[in-house]
Amino acid sequence: MSDIIRQLGVQVSLKDLGDLHYFIRVEVQQTREGIFLSQQKYIRDLLKRANMEGARPIHTPLSTKPTLQLNDGHPPADQKQYRSVIGALQYLPITRPDIVFAVNKLAQFMHQSSQLHWTSAK
Repeated sequence: MSDIIRQLGVQVSLKDLGDLHYFIRVEVQQTREGIFLSQQKYIRDLLKRANMEGARPIHTPLSTKPTLQLNDGHPPADQKQYRSVIGALQYLPITRPDIVFAVNKLAQFMHQSSQLHWTSAK
């Protein structure tokens, strides 16, 4: 590995920072079995930002009832907060592929979200 780093250093400016521990919102732990990726810190920070620090985990990432639609008759949500949280959730499928559908569905309402959409996101 040091030979590769040295050879790359000849062609481009390069600095070896040692073992990888955190990269693009992903915690990296190297074990004997391989590499373990986690976003626990990112999730905790996101929960804090959404004022949901005491939230309990659930198995179903998005309720199937009620069906989400654009004009659902509920009052509008805080658009800035909704967009911020949905934007942040889009980084989670890196380690949580089970929430891809839910995040994608909620992102469809970023231009006009309601309280029902916000509740579903939470």
